[in-house]
Amino acid sequence: MPAGDRPVDASTTFRMRLAVHSSRRLEYYSDSRHIWEVPVIELKVRKVGNSLGVVLPKEVVSRLQTQEGATLFLSETPEGGYRLSPFDPDFEHRMAKAEDLMLRYGDTLHVLAK
Repeated sequence: MPAGDRPVDASTTFRMRLAVHSSRRLEYYSDSRHIWEVPVIELKVRKVGNSLGVVLPKEVVSRLQTQEGATLFLSETPEGGYRLSPFDPDFEHRMAKAEDLMLRYGDTLHVLAK
């Protein structure tokens, strides 16, 4: 669940939808026990030189904890959408491989470090 989003019961969601619907767009996701509300932020595609780009509102920049010149990662989701994140999705996989190598060759690495 993204930071800041919270599971709520259906009756609370209905009340929130009525209260919040007029000021911002929301999408709702659910599993067998919870319903999550997720804000929808509309972005405009603009021409930037010979490319296309989007401008991120301050709210999004703050939530992503990013800044001008930083790298962001756009990855496809299993549902067919996209996810924008400041974290490299392959990092965890590479770290698991590194930890495996350190465990298997720890003694050798310790000797080489001297």
